[in-house]
Amino acid sequence: QVQLLESGGGLVQAGGSLRLSCTASGRTFSGYSMGWFRQAPGKEREFVAAINWNSGRTYYADSVKGRFTISRDNTKNTGYLQMNSLKPEDTAVYYCAADRDPIPRNYYSHPSWDYWGQGTQVTVSS
Repeated sequence: QVQLLESGGGLVQAGGSLRLSCTASGRTFSGYSMGWFRQAPGKEREFVAAINWNSGRTYYADSVKGRFTISRDNTKNTGYLQMNSLKPEDTAVYYCAADRDPIPRNYYSHPSWDYWGQGTQVTVSS
């Protein structure tokens, strides 16, 4: 069983930056994949980014390409989402996810992921 704990959310002005962290306990991320999703009020949970933990290959939603970067630190068993040039439409609860496959076949679909964190709020003011 994997437990995921997110941190790093908060309130930031448009154009600013935040870095989210996701730390796993119960086992290492090795051999797994890690992803980030977000959910705004009244909207479905949407894919943001994912990483194959072993290979480091990354995947991004078009809406965040060039602004967000997903990465991992094996020594800390922690993944990150660096978010730059934030926009008000990035406001949402951000969730960390993990899957037992190197990358889920339908990685952009939240039901494809096995484990979830509790979420961290990101609010971008205009």
